[in-house]
Amino acid sequence: MPTHAERRALPYTPQQMYDLVAAIEKYPEFLPWVQGVRVTRREENTVYADLIVGFRMFRESFTSKVSLQPPDVIDVKYLKGPLKYLNNHWRFEPNGRDGCIVDFYVDFEFKSRIFQKVAGTLFNEAVRRMIHAFEGRAKTIYGDKSGGGV
Repeated sequence: MPTHAERRALPYTPQQMYDLVAAIEKYPEFLPWVQGVRVTRREENTVYADLIVGFRMFRESFTSKVSLQPPDVIDVKYLKGPLKYLNNHWRFEPNGRDGCIVDFYVDFEFKSRIFQKVAGTLFNEAVRRMIHAFEGRAKTIYGDKSGGGV
């Protein structure tokens, strides 16, 4: 049951980071292991999406319900796929004039013991790469602001 919680100060506004994370369709452009995204339905502030993730010989698809609560909360609920469960949230808090604190939390467990063992070994590195990918995306879209992440 890998779990990761992190709070990170970034030199981007809460709205900018919210918009970046909420742009689910763009994930294959910058997130490692995300090979495809298909938004299957939108209802006001809720998005249903299938994500295809792959790593080495593993390739899986899972469906999530993403609750968008602008401008500062994104919650992800797992619906179907190879997991027993997934708890994931993003919070974006103001931090000074042009910065924000990103509060990220993820906790999941695979149904398969083999997948779970592989995930457990690679989890910390995968989360680090994912967080850096979001930071890199922010730099690409909004510019490289001095100060960087903390």
